[in-house]
Amino acid sequence: MYFGFDVGGTKIEFGAFDEQLERKASVRIPTPKDDYDQLVNDIASLVEKYDEQFDTQGHVGIGFPGTESSIDGTVLTVNIPCANGKKLGADLSQRLRREVKLENDANCFALSEAWDDELKNYDSVLGLILGTGFGGGLIYSGKVFSGLNGVAGEVGHMRLPIDAWFHLGDSAPLYDCGCGKKGCLDNYLSGRGFEYLYNSKYGIKKSAKDIISDYYNGKQTEKEFVDFYLEFLAICFANILTALDPHSVVLGGGLSNFDLIYSELPKRIPKYLLSVATCPVIRKAKHGDSGGVRGAAFLNIK
Repeated sequence: MYFGFDVGGTKIEFGAFDEQLERKASVRIPTPKDDYDQLVNDIASLVEKYDEQFDTQGHVGIGFPGTESSIDGTVLTVNIPCANGKKLGADLSQRLRREVKLENDANCFALSEAWDDELKNYDSVLGLILGTGFGGGLIYSGKVFSGLNGVAGEVGHMRLPIDAWFHLGDSAPLYDCGCGKKGCLDNYLSGRGFEYLYNSKYGIKKSAKDIISDYYNGKQTEKEFVDFYLEFLAICFANILTALDPHSVVLGGGLSNFDLIYSELPKRIPKYLLSVATCPVIRKAKHGDSGGVRGAAFLNIK
């Protein structure tokens, strides 16, 4: 059995998958984000419970919003304060007496989608999340590519391309990022970035949901803004695609449900690519909120 955990700032989701990758158990519990010992115990207790239920020693994979250091195994995470700087993988491995694999949650999302029947024959899949934040994961030949420092795919902390900066106009906003830098894509391409740019352009605070609803209702301001934003998104995506050149792209997160993206980006991106390049297939994620736990479980499949 393959056990996957999606550990977020507010909840931990657990899933158990059989050899056919069918989900056989599912549990959600609150994240004890201020008590590290409780966090380790909660995860380990679920593993032990389902070990007994399925009469097995499950393979354990964990997705979380952060990075595990390749140097000393400590975790860098903002959303789970008690785990920051701790050796979560090593501590769980010691408690459970087996290997426990940790991976960034965006990589787990990308892995889940890459293993779907529609994408598993692609040599490379780039998963991009347009949610509360903007991030990504790289899958090559069905495996997560984490890079030297475990930060491969952290496209949310790439800076704005110069042509995207020009597109924002003379009063382009320069946002601070939680990583300590300025101008990171996370604050422009995420759902909140969508709202930030609307507010910057029109001086009105409005939710992404309401902006998109008014777009579909034919409001002129929203039609103008969506056209502006899609061009901005195409510029930023084209820079990422030029660097990574994936065979397929899959989008997740709340903003990925804006279906206009899938008809417009393939038309807008090519003019920003190299002349020899074509735009890869861009698809909407199929597994939604369950993608993280699926991908975490699949980390142990050889």
